[in-house]
Amino acid sequence: MDKVFGFVILSLFITSILIVPFIDFLYRMKMQRQKQKTRDIFNNRTYVFDKLHEWKVGTPIGGGLLIIFVVTLLTLWAYGLFSVQVRLWEIFVLLFTFIGFGALGFYDDLKKILNVERTGFFGLRFKHKFVIQWVLALIVGWVMYANGYTFVHIPAMGEIMLGPLYILFAAFVIVSFTNAFNITDGLDGLASGVLLICLCAFLVISKSLLNEFLAIYIAILLGSVGAFLYFNIYKARLWLGDVGSLSLGAALAVIGLLTGKEIAVAVIGGVYVVEVGSSLIQILSKKFLKRKAFPIAPLHLYFLKKGWEEPKVVMRGWLMGFAFAMVGLYLAFIN
Repeated sequence: MDKVFGFVILSLFITSILIVPFIDFLYRMKMQRQKQKTRDIFNNRTYVFDKLHEWKVGTPIGGGLLIIFVVTLLTLWAYGLFSVQVRLWEIFVLLFTFIGFGALGFYDDLKKILNVERTGFFGLRFKHKFVIQWVLALIVGWVMYANGYTFVHIPAMGEIMLGPLYILFAAFVIVSFTNAFNITDGLDGLASGVLLICLCAFLVISKSLLNEFLAIYIAILLGSVGAFLYFNIYKARLWLGDVGSLSLGAALAVIGLLTGKEIAVAVIGGVYVVEVGSSLIQILSKKFLKRKAFPIAPLHLYFLKKGWEEPKVVMRGWLMGFAFAMVGLYLAFIN
C-alpha cells in the first residue's frame, strides 16, 4: 500500500509544480473559454445555458492536457519499475483509452477556440464524433474480450457470461461514461470532485483484487486530478476542457471494467448517471413529445436556474457522489 500512496503524492506534487506555468502557457496560446452561441443536439440555441455561463468567458481550458501528460509519463515509468506484474494489454487499454478520447476532446476544444463558423475550420458534427467514440470503445472492448473478459458480475447472482457480446457491452459502458462525464463537467469542481471520490472507491476495489498495477494507475490519476481540482473549484482558474472530460470519463469506465465490477461502476459513478439521464430524458421528450421534460437540463443547470449558488450545487453533488460510492463499494463486495 505504501507504493500506492507514494504515487498519489508524487503525481500530486508534479502536477502542482507544473500547473501554474501551464495556466500561463494556456493564456499565451489564447486557449480560453470564448463567448459562444451554444447549440443543443437539435442545433437549437441554448440561451439559458449561455446566460448562466457568460461570466466564465476568458477562463483557460485544456487542463486535461496536463493531466494526460503527467499520468501517461508516470504510468509508463511505473510500468518500467513493476514490469513483472503488468500485462501489456492492460497498459494498452488504459493508455489507449486515455489518450485516444483525450485527442478527440482536444479536437473539440480547438474547434471552439478557433471559432469554426468564423474561420471555416473543418468541424466534425456530433454524430461523426459519436461514431469515433464507438470505434475507439469497440477496440478497447475487443482487446479486453481477447484477454479473457467475457462476463458481467451481478451482485448476489454471480457472473453472467456474455461471450463476444462483451465487446459491445464494454463499448457501451465506455461511450456512456465518456459523455456522462462531459455533460457533468459544467460547474466549477463538480465533475473533477466527484471523480476523486470515484477513484478512491476503485482504489479500494483494485487493492482488494490484488491488482497492484491498476491500483498504481488509479493512484497516479488521483494525485493529478487532486492537484487540478485546487485550481478548478469556484471560481475556477482552469477548466478541463473536452480533452479532459472525454479522457477522464473514458478512463473511469475502463477502470471499472478492469475490476470486473460493472454494476458497481454505474452506482459509484451515480452522479454522472443521473446527470446524463436527465439530459437523455430531455432529449427524448423534445423529440417524441415535442416538449421539455425539465425547464433545463442537465440537472445541475436546473438547480442553478432555481437560484442555487454554484458552490452549493457542487458541494451537494460531492455529497451525493460520496453516498453513491459507499453503496457501490457495498455492492462490489457482494458475491
